[in-house]
Amino acid sequence: MTEIGFHFNAPDKLNYACRLVRKAVNARGLRVVVVGDAEALDVVDAALWQLSPVDFVAHCRSDAQPHVVARSPVILSSEGADAASLPHREMLVNLGLEVPVGFERFERLIDIVSDEANDRQVGRSRWRHYADRGYTIQPHDFARSSS
Repeated sequence: MTEIGFHFNAPDKLNYACRLVRKAVNARGLRVVVVGDAEALDVVDAALWQLSPVDFVAHCRSDAQPHVVARSPVILSSEGADAASLPHREMLVNLGLEVPVGFERFERLIDIVSDEANDRQVGRSRWRHYADRGYTIQPHDFARSSS
């Protein structure tokens, strides 16, 4: 069963996602799929390119050439696309508003929710979706960890 981490009240959701991805790849050797809307993926893509050479994380978009997708440790995929159709299954990071399609085929899902009211509202809906299906959710509240 997919392990679900719910990271909420993130003051800078996209910056946090970049740090999380860098750590997952560079420190743990994981292969990661990041799901989100086009704007969020553009920000994450640009931020990953600006990491120092020592911290650089190779990545590509899901519509890249198949051989590039297969070799990239990080794949950026549009919200609504079936993330399970991609070659990675270790970690899925959700930056979108919807429950990621195919999330249950991943070993781990990290769902990141900002501290903005609308994002929190739709985040609660995703939490209920996971809980209603019997997933154990590991919460990480930024508001509590920063105080």
